This record gives sequence, structure tokens and C-alpha cells, in this order.
Amino acid sequence: MGTRARIHGRWRSLSPLPPGRLRTLSLATLANTVGTGLWVTGSVLYLTRVVGLSPTRVGLGLTLAGLVGLTASVPLGGLADRRDPRNLRAVLQLAQAAVAVAYLFVGSFPVFLLVATLDALLISGNLAVRAALVAAVGGPEGRVHAFATLRAVANLGVALGAGLAGFALAADTGWAYRLLVVGNAATYLVSAALILRLPGYPPLRRLRRSGPGRALRDGRFLTVAGASAVLSLHSVALTVLLPLWVMTRTDAPPVLVAAMLLVNTLLTVLLAVRLSGGARHALAAATTMRRAGLVLAAGMLLWAATGFVSGTPAIGLLLGATVVYTLGDLWHAGAGAALAYDLAAPDAIGAYQGVDTLLAGLARAAGPALLIWLVLGGGPIGWLALAGLLAGTGLAGPPLTRRALANRAEPLPASDQPISSST
Repeated sequence: MGTRARIHGRWRSLSPLPPGRLRTLSLATLANTVGTGLWVTGSVLYLTRVVGLSPTRVGLGLTLAGLVGLTASVPLGGLADRRDPRNLRAVLQLAQAAVAVAYLFVGSFPVFLLVATLDALLISGNLAVRAALVAAVGGPEGRVHAFATLRAVANLGVALGAGLAGFALAADTGWAYRLLVVGNAATYLVSAALILRLPGYPPLRRLRRSGPGRALRDGRFLTVAGASAVLSLHSVALTVLLPLWVMTRTDAPPVLVAAMLLVNTLLTVLLAVRLSGGARHALAAATTMRRAGLVLAAGMLLWAATGFVSGTPAIGLLLGATVVYTLGDLWHAGAGAALAYDLAAPDAIGAYQGVDTLLAGLARAAGPALLIWLVLGGGPIGWLALAGLLAGTGLAGPPLTRRALANRAEPLPASDQPISSST
């Protein structure tokens, strides 16, 4: 029995998923994000080749739907404070499965816009509810670790889904694209079933009236969450701006864009949990946010330098800059999660996560047009301006956080140490 126990313990230590409730939530996330990878990879081709919409209409519809969808994050996050977030998230997953199936019946732009808007509302609201559920599963000391774990799992799931979607793209037939739609819907059902295996998490007894409006009126929280949202523009730089820069301003081969995204995904899977360990509470997270801003700025400057070199040095610089960028990305993700949790009112976690989701969504919605104008229009000067914005925002993190904590009634966690001048 001793040998068997040692083997079992060794196997558990090698398992890529954490034990206990976080493992269940990780499996639910994995199922959900495999579907995301399926749909994101094939959705535009399905809507253009099978449904018959023009690329312009698809882009317009997704933009409008995304902006409307942001409005659901705060009210549904607030609802997660008054209801069990486990049950609420399971219900939302079932609703998303129904909306995913509805894409099979889209035959015109108005119907597409309706379905896409419902989809965006559910996605946005589900993000806030998921954050509340992660807080419940992880607890005050483990929620940032849980968030980082789920981010790594999500990246793995999206990569798996994208790989599976490649078979449909290779077939390039109507039935193959429809199979992606069905597969996406099925993953929501699997995710909902796994979520329901978690125990219930009844809401905390509220000591005073709370709700979405309370989070929206918390100016000091808004300043910190707003700074984190500005920092999240870096994700637009990777997914939208950088491919255009590589294609138009360097002589690197187009396939390098896929290689850079793969590097980012692999490093996220490998390092997300490890790099989140130092940002469990607000002050430590603010220090990490400062570091993230400076490292992200360095990544932007390295990408800018690729406009002045060519050949193998340019390829090496692009890949090296992506590694630097990914470190900043992961530090920001952990810091942003810790700040959003630790600066929230304990009885209104969901509402505060909804506000944080809303602000980040607004930044990402404005990001493509802003960054394309700034960098593709301004070249290296645009990259320099973007680097300055990210560095300045990161440096603002600690003083903004101290200001937000200044009038808190409860004492700071013992693990929070004073912020030093080092990064």
C-alpha cells in the first residue's frame, strides 16, 4: 500500500491540472475554451462562406454586438453577489449553448446581429460571474492562483480547439463549418455539467445594501481598474497591431505571426501560475503592475526596432520581443486580478468584477482603431508613444492603489509589504 500511495502521489504531482474543486473548474474551463477555439477559428468563414454575409457586415455586426454586450457585465456580476455563482454560471453556459446553436439558423444580417448581440451579452456577463465563482472556489488567499491556473488552462483549450478547427478549414465545406457550430454548443453543455459538480456557494450576508451602482460609484476602485484597463491595450497590440506591422513594415515571412502567437500561448500555459505567486494582495499586486507596465513597454520598443533591421535579426528580434511581452502580459494578468478582487467590497465581489470587465472591454473595443492609427500611422514614434503610455500607467499603479486603500476600515493583509523603489 505504501508503494501504491507513493506512486499515486507522484502521479498527482505530475498532473497538469490542480486537485480538488479547482480541478473541476479547470476541466469546465478546458471544455468551454476548446469550443471557443473552434468558433473563433472558423466563425468568420462560416458566416461568409455558409451564411453568405460579406466580411464588412460580419465585422460591423461583431463590433456592434461587442459594444452592446459590455452592458451585461455589471448587472450580471451584481446578480452573482445575490445568487449562487455556481448555479448562475451553469445557467449562463446553457443559455450560451442555445445561442451557439442559433447560429445554424442565421440567414440574414438582422438575424445575425440579433444572435451575435445575445452571444456578446452572455459572454460579457459570464466573465463577471466566472470571476465571482473563481473567488468563491479559491478563497481570499487562493483566488489569484486559481485565476492564473484557469488562464493557463484556457490558453491550452483555445489552442486545442483551433487545432481541431483546422480540419474543418481544410475540408472547407458547409457541413464541416456547421460541425464547428455544433461542437461549440456541445462544449458549453459539458462545461455546465462540470460546474454543477462543484458545491454551492450561497451569497454572503450583506451588512449593508450593495449592488452594481455601489461599484460604479467607487471612484478609487475605478481609477485602479481604469489603469489596469489601459494596460490591457497590450493584448490588442499582440493580436491586431503586430500582424499588420509584420506584414507591412518588416520583411519577415507571414508565417512568423503564427509562430509569435504560438510562443505567447505556450509561455502562458507554462508560466501563468508561476508568475502569479507574488501578487496575492493589493500592494504586492500594485508592485507587480508597475513591473508589468515597464516590461510591456520594453516589448513595444523591441517590436519597434524590427522596422530598422531585416532578415534573420528581424525574426529573432520579433520572437525575443514576444517573450518579453508575454512576461509583462502574465504579470499584468495576475496583478489585475488581485487588484480587482482585493479592492472590491467583500460582499459585492461580482459587481466589482463586472465593473472591471466593463472597463477592460471598453479599452479593448477602442484599442484596434486607436493603435492602428497611432503605430501604423506614426511608425516608431507611435510605438514609442504606446510604450510611454504602458510604462506611465504601470508606474501609476502603486500610488493609485495606496490611495484606494487609504480609507479602508479593515487592516491590510500581513503578507502585503511596503512598496520599494525596485521593480
